[in-house]
Amino acid sequence: MKLTKKNKPKVKRHRLFVVYFALTLIYIALFGKITYIILFNGKQYKSLADNQWFKTVSLPAKRGDIFDSSGRVLAVSSDVYRVDADIKTLNGSLSRNKIGLSDFNDEFSRILDVKKGAMLKLLTKRNSKNELVSFTGIKRKVDKDTIDKIKALVKDNGVLGIIISQDSERYYPNNSFLSSVLGSTNQQGNGISGVELTYNNILSGKDGVEVIESDRHKNNLPYTSNQEVPAINGKNITLTIDNRIQYIVETVAKETLRKTGAKNVNIIVANPKNGEILAMTSKPDYNLNDPSGNGKTISQLQNIWKTKSVSDVFEPGSIFKAITAAAALESNLDTSKLRFVCNGTIKVGGEVLHCDDNKAHGIETFSDIIKNSCNVGFVELSKKLGKNQIFSFAKNAGFGKKTGIDLPGESSGIIKDQDSARQIDTATMSYGQGIAVTQVQYIAAFNAIANGGTWITPHVMKNIGHYNNNEKNVIDKSYDNYDRKTIMSPENTKKLRKYLRRVVKEGTAKATIIKGIPVAGKTGTARKVDAKTGGYKNHTYISSFAGMAPYNDPKITLIVSVDEPNPKTYYASQTAVPAAKKLFIQISKYINLK
Repeated sequence: MKLTKKNKPKVKRHRLFVVYFALTLIYIALFGKITYIILFNGKQYKSLADNQWFKTVSLPAKRGDIFDSSGRVLAVSSDVYRVDADIKTLNGSLSRNKIGLSDFNDEFSRILDVKKGAMLKLLTKRNSKNELVSFTGIKRKVDKDTIDKIKALVKDNGVLGIIISQDSERYYPNNSFLSSVLGSTNQQGNGISGVELTYNNILSGKDGVEVIESDRHKNNLPYTSNQEVPAINGKNITLTIDNRIQYIVETVAKETLRKTGAKNVNIIVANPKNGEILAMTSKPDYNLNDPSGNGKTISQLQNIWKTKSVSDVFEPGSIFKAITAAAALESNLDTSKLRFVCNGTIKVGGEVLHCDDNKAHGIETFSDIIKNSCNVGFVELSKKLGKNQIFSFAKNAGFGKKTGIDLPGESSGIIKDQDSARQIDTATMSYGQGIAVTQVQYIAAFNAIANGGTWITPHVMKNIGHYNNNEKNVIDKSYDNYDRKTIMSPENTKKLRKYLRRVVKEGTAKATIIKGIPVAGKTGTARKVDAKTGGYKNHTYISSFAGMAPYNDPKITLIVSVDEPNPKTYYASQTAVPAAKKLFIQISKYINLK
């Protein structure tokens, strides 16, 4: 018994030791697990906790405004709102408040003017694991009245999970005005065409972000300090466009489109001394506030969104004779002594080329073939010049490559390979066939004739700026990418301007004679090429006029192209020239062209 009594404490101590040992092992295991979690899974669990405690709200940057050269607003962003949803929180809230999802969906979709089916898909959106997503976008660009109704709906029903934040909407005060230049933005607020696309990064700015501490129901916690990275608003763009001249150009283009029954009418007005585009339009156009239109296909939309003066190429016809004449003046030929004999036709490489209606102009001087727009005379001139001189000058004048204008979608044009070009190719190119140009390419070269021989990059951006604290636009940078180069001597440009003045006074552009405004210019009528066959279409033309005023020291240049006018009255003298005359008369009210 004594032995038994002696062994009892030992048993108790042994049991106690086992308990202590087990607890120690558990403690060590727990400590090890915690250490493991901290060292190897700490970031993951911290992220999960942050997702529960914090919510991130985007602070959209305000897109910069666009002005014309006088500071009038052409595009502006107005403050609106966006509606998003935390789906898990929303569904949990509806369940706690015993509100049916279908009932909430009916009212919510009605207020936001979204179809019930589409809204229900958003509110029950699931991820790849078939779990309700944490966050989904509902609708952007929502006005304040609608937002007030949404706030009342969620407040009255104690609904959580609907997130309302600031947004912006692009607005164009003048609807279709300058549409081919300004371009438009998409639903995300990014530029998709025109200036909006070219300068998208500058106009967009940089969105900010705000991190808000919240409870388990995603309600903001009071007395907490939110972390915020403020948005950086976009810069403003001031264009070279003169609002007054642009209005004139749009009016004349619209009227010409109607009178000629044309497919398109494209016009550019420029300042030849610095390359600034003062006006540019393509008719028909579109409403910038509704760029998608109604019932239009993707192909139709893409076509109407294009800046056709920059993207579309065409055979220039006789307006290119001004370029060939410039090449001759810059060559070693003594143009004052040149004589040409026109019998109405001329044979080149087995092919017969002819003047309009096979008209015979007889013996002509260099000035005469320009005034008479004589194809035969220019074919003879091309033989005297040789293909190297003609091709080299054309390329130096910018044909066959992009001008670098600050608008998207620019085409390079088409010019034949100089080495493989045949005599017939050089002959027809001399009067504007077998070469394809854009309007902006032509006006850049024509500007050099007007300004004394300097090729300058055409452009629509005048400067970039920002609003200061007084909401005044402050200039940060002015346009400086002129890329000037000399392609003609001042003496030769002066001669050529006199020859082009004679075209207006005595030749094919007599309809542009305006009392008190000395206009110089050149007409051109060309058959359109069939893209499928490579041949010329029957009874399908593009008619153009390129002009400048006053011819002795031009302050403006312009080009008018009428695409596919009524085949009964398709000549440039019947279509483009009357339009140009109206432009010179109206513009002279704002710019002294005497």
